[in-house]
Amino acid sequence: MQKQMSELDLRVKSNMEKIKHKIVVMSGKGGVGKSTVSTNIAYGLALKGYKVGIVDADLHGPNVALMLGQEGKKLPTFEPISLLDGNLKVVSLSFFLGSSDDPIIWRGPAKIGAINQLLGDVIWGELDYLVVDLPPGTGDEPLTIAQSIGKADGSVIVTTPQDVAILDSRKSVKFSRLVNLPILGVVENMSGFVCPHCGERIDIFKTGGGEKAANELGVEFLGKIPMNPSIVNAGDSGKPYIASEEKNAAHDAINDIINKLVEKTQK
Repeated sequence: MQKQMSELDLRVKSNMEKIKHKIVVMSGKGGVGKSTVSTNIAYGLALKGYKVGIVDADLHGPNVALMLGQEGKKLPTFEPISLLDGNLKVVSLSFFLGSSDDPIIWRGPAKIGAINQLLGDVIWGELDYLVVDLPPGTGDEPLTIAQSIGKADGSVIVTTPQDVAILDSRKSVKFSRLVNLPILGVVENMSGFVCPHCGERIDIFKTGGGEKAANELGVEFLGKIPMNPSIVNAGDSGKPYIASEEKNAAHDAINDIINKLVEKTQK
């Protein structure tokens, strides 16, 4: 017998049907810059004129609000915070906490319910894109998103070049395949550092591991984002780096990744 959908399930389904494209950003491990990539993708799409929503599904470590300059804001209702003249809608569990220092100490069912509320009760309206920033790993939150979000364009898997990150990113690729989530591609973040004074490139965390893994697994490699202190400063100041006017390899790489995602999702 087919399981009857709950009222929340129906609200999730109704909300998700109003969104044209859905991009899930995930990583095999923490500390690879997944939230930085998520916020730059969402902000960059909004700068191009698309109607975009970003949902911070990293319940235990929500950073999207800080990276978009909204840390400490509260939502008395499920109306998302709007930025860029309404082109970007933002929702994070941090908007509903009493304090930014409050930890989320929840088991699976509570986390699943919270994510479905962020999808189903938030007034997203009609969007061109919804970007979902997932926590690292392949646990409750990624599985809930994969099962609840409906037809998605696919996952963007963020890694850094070192072997331990590559190993975990390969798990994210296989997770996506197991839950029938298309894979948009792999992003290698923190891929080398170019000295701003002499121009010499230093591969602090090695380089090329993400591209090699993508080739071996038969998925597209979206690009390498080199280390740049300005990216960190931009995230901490609440304005994503893609909005800056800097012209360098890091900015070009992020912009190229966004353009590739537009091309792949608009086919």
